[in-house]
Formats: sequence, structure tokens, C-alpha cells
Amino acid sequence: MRKLILGGLFCFVMSVVFGATVDTLRIKSEGMQKDIKTVLVVPDVAKERACPTVYLLHGFGGNYKTWLQIKPDLPQIADRLGFIFVCPDGEGSWYWDSPRNPAVRYETFISSELVRFVDAHYNTVKDRKGRAIAGLSMGGHGAMWNAIRHSDVFGAAGSTSGGVDIRPFPKSWEMYKQLGERDQYPDVWDAHTVINLVPKLENGRLALIIDCGYGDFFFEVNKQFHEALLKRGIDHDFLVRPGEHNNAYWRNSINYQLLFFWKYFEKSE
Repeated sequence: MRKLILGGLFCFVMSVVFGATVDTLRIKSEGMQKDIKTVLVVPDVAKERACPTVYLLHGFGGNYKTWLQIKPDLPQIADRLGFIFVCPDGEGSWYWDSPRNPAVRYETFISSELVRFVDAHYNTVKDRKGRAIAGLSMGGHGAMWNAIRHSDVFGAAGSTSGGVDIRPFPKSWEMYKQLGERDQYPDVWDAHTVINLVPKLENGRLALIIDCGYGDFFFEVNKQFHEALLKRGIDHDFLVRPGEHNNAYWRNSINYQLLFFWKYFEKSE
């Protein structure tokens, strides 16, 4: 499905007509031997020049349409900032390659297969300095997981209300389907939680932004993640504000993350 989205930005007596396109594709994952539905929002300026790409990951229970539902003006934002947005379906995978289920290979899909497809078919900046990845909740975990483990692919990463330490929630969001029960496989859970990747980080390698609302059930693990980064000496932005684990918070918080990415891309040119 291909749609033409029009919007307007009016400033003083000047007007600019936006023409971002929204493509809904089925992208083949060789690793999982299935097609993954993915939304791409492509700014009009991509017809003329290569654009940086922001991969947006949804949360548990969401799908490839989630970010457009939360942020219906994403096409206008794409035109205004000159970003290509890529919103893949991650099902309930937590964006891992599951150690228990060989049919679940979403880390490989996100950080390898999907990036290759997007770079081959769209006018992207084909370098880590032109790629960012972000997500909400499960997607916040997925963005950090993929960026830290694949910093050769992504130059910047963001998490909003992210599940950056999964271990306090062993019975939640079907994580046991990918990792096994935590009391039986504690080492697997330790190895698949983002906070334990902090020792692998090199300061300055990734531009990082993390935010969470005070009223969010993930607030404490985000605070602990921030403190672990500080202890390791890893520069990052950490934003906290009133808010809970809901669309209203994410609709606002993504604006700050996109501004952060815009500054990163501008500096990297």
C-alpha cells in the first residue's frame, strides 16, 4: 500500500507543501523465512538527496502501525526534518534472536536484513552516522539492545519508557517464551537485559537519549540504567518528566528524541 500524505507548514507569508509518502511493505526475512510488515515514511526531499534514517520500534502488543497511530503527523515531521522513518513489526519478540526459538530472529532482521533492504531501495545516508534507532517500552529495550550490540550499524539510539532491565518482570509480556522461565535460566535473562550491556559501551561511540515518566512502572529501571551509564562514564541524555506508560507520554516524548537525532545528524555531516 502506498499513500500520499499532504500537510502544510505556514510561516509568516510563506507556505510549503509537504509530499511525504507512506509505504507499507512486506520485507522478507531470510532468517525467519517470513515477510515482516514494515511502514516507511519517506520525505519529499529524498527525491533530491540522501536522507538519514530513524528506525522506530513499537512496544509489546503493538505492531508496524503503532507509531503512525501515536504520532499521526509523522509524515509532516519527516518532511520538516528530512528523515526517513522505518517502523517494522516486531511482534512480541523483544527484538532478540531468541536462544530458545530459532524461528525468532528479530535482532538479525532489524540490524541486518531490514537495514540492507532500506538502503538498497531508498535514498538513505548509507552509514552508521546517518542511522538512529529508537522505541517505546519493549521497543526501547529493542533499540538499546540492537544499537549497543550493532554500533557499526547505528550511530544513535533512544529509549522512551524502555524496559531496559527485564529481570524485575519475569512473568510479564511473555518474555519467558523467548528466554525460558527466569528461575530456571537466570544466566540467559542476565545475558539478554540491556542494563548488562553497559560494560560493552565505549564512551562517544553511540549518541544516547533515554527518557521515562515519573509515574511509569519502568521508571526505576531507567533510573538505574542512567546511573550505570554514569558509573561507566558514558555520556548520554537522561530526561524525566511527569507521565505514565501511555500514548500521551510517547506522543510528547518522541519530539525530544527526534530533536536529539536531528542535532546528531547535523553534527555528523
